[in-house]
Amino acid sequence: MDRPPVADPDDTPANPSRNRPFADIVASRRAVLRGSTVAAAGFLAGTAVVGAAGAAAADSGRGSAQGRPGGRPGKLLGFTAVAPSTADTFVVPPGYTADVLIPWGTPLRADGPKWRRDGSNSAADQAVQIGMNHDGMHFFPTGRGRECDRRGVLVLNHEYVDQSLLFPDGAAVMTKEKVDKALAGHGVSIVEVAEERGRWKLVDSRLNRRVTGATPMRFSGPVPAAHPALAAKGPVLGTLNNCSSGYTPWGTYLACEENWNSYFGTDDASWKATPAQARYGVDKAGFGYNWHKADPRFDLAADPNEVNRFGWVVEIDPFDGRSTPVKRTALGRIKHEGATVTESRGRIVVYTGDDQDKEYVYKFVGSSPWRSLRARGKSPLDHGTLYVAKFAADGTGTWLPLVFGQGALTAANGWADQADVLLRTRQAADAVGATPLDRPEWVAVHPHNKDVFLTLTNGSGGGPVGPRTPNPYGQIVRWREDRGDSTSLTFRWDIFLLAGDPKYDPKVTLPEAQIFGSPDGLAVDDDGRLWIQTDISNSSQNLPAKGYDRIGNNQMLAADPATGEVRRFLTGPRGCEITGVTFTPDQRTMFVNVQHPGEATTAWGTPTPQNPRAVSNWPDFDPAGRPRSATVVIRKADGGKIGT
Repeated sequence: MDRPPVADPDDTPANPSRNRPFADIVASRRAVLRGSTVAAAGFLAGTAVVGAAGAAAADSGRGSAQGRPGGRPGKLLGFTAVAPSTADTFVVPPGYTADVLIPWGTPLRADGPKWRRDGSNSAADQAVQIGMNHDGMHFFPTGRGRECDRRGVLVLNHEYVDQSLLFPDGAAVMTKEKVDKALAGHGVSIVEVAEERGRWKLVDSRLNRRVTGATPMRFSGPVPAAHPALAAKGPVLGTLNNCSSGYTPWGTYLACEENWNSYFGTDDASWKATPAQARYGVDKAGFGYNWHKADPRFDLAADPNEVNRFGWVVEIDPFDGRSTPVKRTALGRIKHEGATVTESRGRIVVYTGDDQDKEYVYKFVGSSPWRSLRARGKSPLDHGTLYVAKFAADGTGTWLPLVFGQGALTAANGWADQADVLLRTRQAADAVGATPLDRPEWVAVHPHNKDVFLTLTNGSGGGPVGPRTPNPYGQIVRWREDRGDSTSLTFRWDIFLLAGDPKYDPKVTLPEAQIFGSPDGLAVDDDGRLWIQTDISNSSQNLPAKGYDRIGNNQMLAADPATGEVRRFLTGPRGCEITGVTFTPDQRTMFVNVQHPGEATTAWGTPTPQNPRAVSNWPDFDPAGRPRSATVVIRKADGGKIGT
């Protein structure tokens, strides 16, 4: 995020609570399993911790054997795994093709402003071009019949901007024009794409538009726009740091605001963070963007409430270009990694992780069947209850309600009302005793049995026996809501997969050929394959001192939840993160995002205005150009399903 290759701010906890961390709970659970012949409590009865306590068939690419009630041990993974790579290229398995579709700076329409390889496009240009640093996305089919697999609206997030690459002269001197261009590089791109003559392309469409950091917004739910905490000096504008995403059964897109605190700062020596601000990591410097020096909107002292307008899930209608995006406050104010929507008994359930070390995972449960609410002109995202997870050492868990007047969230304890609970969601979760996790990120729900998977990218760990202290590699947690009902308030959990390199951590039982670290992006396709994308920090990538020298560049893998088999599907160019994945309905086209290729890394160097290609020159390999985030289209040469 336009900073030197130092520790990721997400790795630094902002949680002062003494709630029992997940690592301690895992340690207790593993001790129980080792010390007893009693089968593990939970839906993974008898399996223990995957990658930490099971025997592996290394040559087959399997982790520990997995049982799954109602599942089948069929062969889901048919592709040949690719090897780790440190090359500045994008690699897919034999028999697959990969085509770059919409890199940063692509004009939304054929007659729009063209990409300038020296970074000299204006803010006005950027506002009608594809944004920077692609992240979560979803494909909404628009065709009929078989055409639904060949045409649709692709909606994708742009998490942040790298100011050393965004401007011709870098970010040394901040100006209002630079702030405006950076705001235009953020947000969401909505574009219609189609397969024509065997190639996918962006097409001119009335649906093509940008939602940026300067787009008018509105608020809805328990924290209305008129709430005093949202009373900033200007109109409600923009969405920032949109990481992962979600989509609803009624056809809208959910963009999720993650590290929104990074853009705010002040030079006012008298300014001091309130406890609520400090709990979200708000401070004078932010992540060094320095927008406050040129735009008072981002000055914490000059406009103290503007920061409260961020940290929400934003609903966007991709089929109505005149609609105003809505910040849905019932889902809480945190650093939303994503918003994964599923249904149970007609009601929606939305899972969301809070991506920072020692933060929590949440679940929103609709109050009524969503069709009934919409028939009455109400949003299903405005009516329901937000919960936070508490994991127990016996393999069970509980969803704790974040409801004013219940438990610790009372007036006597300093809570004003439900809006206060949602504005200070992290503190509310602290108060009820939620379980701190190692960077809870993407959530995926299995389409057949409703098993829920959560990536914990990495973190400080904790506890005397693990899984690790610290935890540089991360893991994937799996749980099943009781009775398979996503609205249930109790669940059973275990660790599905422990990531890492057995050379540095003997607890890891991944086969040598399939090692990886820092799982982040996550999706389950309609056949049940679990797709895992990695986000190894550029301060660790390819470095032996960090235990990442054998893992290579960031990558995407596929796993079979029934057998534990894992195979590496692709590897990305230098300095990038692999993130965002969506499919056409027939599963024969996969869209994947390559974020921040060429960003500063300890291993490869730091790009500068004089040499923006110091780390990577992907995908253009233009000797006078610069690296560009991009969406990549992946297909099988024989036209088959991806992953087979």
